[in-house]
Amino acid sequence: MSTFTPPALHGIIGYPLGHSMSPLMHNTAFRTLNLPGVYLSWPIEPGRLPAFVDAARLLNIRGCSITIPHKIDIIPLLDKTSENVREMGACNTLYRDGEKICGENTDVIGFTAPLRKRSLSPETRVLVLGAGGVSRAAIAGLRRLGLANITLTNRRKERAEALCNEFGLLCAPWEERGDVPADLIINTTPLGMTGAQEHETPYPRAFQDNGIAYDLIYTPFQTRFLRDAAAAGWETVSGLDMFIGQGDAQFHLWTGHHLPEEAITAIKKRHTLPFPHKPTHFKKYGEKIKLSAILLSQKLLSGRNSCWSASPPAESLWDGKGEVWRGKGFLQKA
Repeated sequence: MSTFTPPALHGIIGYPLGHSMSPLMHNTAFRTLNLPGVYLSWPIEPGRLPAFVDAARLLNIRGCSITIPHKIDIIPLLDKTSENVREMGACNTLYRDGEKICGENTDVIGFTAPLRKRSLSPETRVLVLGAGGVSRAAIAGLRRLGLANITLTNRRKERAEALCNEFGLLCAPWEERGDVPADLIINTTPLGMTGAQEHETPYPRAFQDNGIAYDLIYTPFQTRFLRDAAAAGWETVSGLDMFIGQGDAQFHLWTGHHLPEEAITAIKKRHTLPFPHKPTHFKKYGEKIKLSAILLSQKLLSGRNSCWSASPPAESLWDGKGEVWRGKGFLQKA
């Protein structure tokens, strides 16, 4: 007699979430490794963050990725945080330790991965654009690589000054960022991300001399920031390597497994294809699958008066290739 194992709930919170490829990566990994897990997207507005943590306890969510704008504000709502979170002042990962909801930061692992492949001199002059949660991971990563000549700039002056004072960095006015001499320029802002800001750049000045432009955005793969840098002869690094590196660390924390090659390949292929904004990867566990918790989570966590219907039987959900059969009535707005 087979035993039904309900899928462990995982997901990502942020606002907005139209750019995220985390569901594709993690759901592909769950499916490939035959693990009972599912990873969903929960667009949580800033004012609903405490309600999300309450819902996470109620629904026994096992793991969650945290992205803009919640990486800092989530910290006081957690039961326990890691040394990385305390050092960086930002959290990008939730996991469970018994009944406790704990915070970790895997951004620094992903951030340093592509830079370790390059020979960076200790004298490298670094300009960091932005002062959000991921900026803290970037600064910590730069320090771990032995780089100390770091200038930070941000549109909101008071936020930049606070971060510079905290980490002992040089601070430059946002309007004068193009005048800061730099060998490595890192974009940690959402400017250039797929969506309304896709055609913007955080560095409108012409790139001078030679250097490395590193954009932590991973959708689109080539942002305007990187295109401008490449046109000026600079080496470019996209946020894809960081995204995969931090995601692998998250998946290992939740499951004890590393991302399989199939998950990494799926992400790289997706860069050349349009991708859906709603989660579409579900595993068929046995002959039946209980979707009530998933559907309840979508409704509770979104805070809206709509849910996703699941009218067809489980046999209609799985096409054998990792995609939900949309034509059967599933993923229809209720």
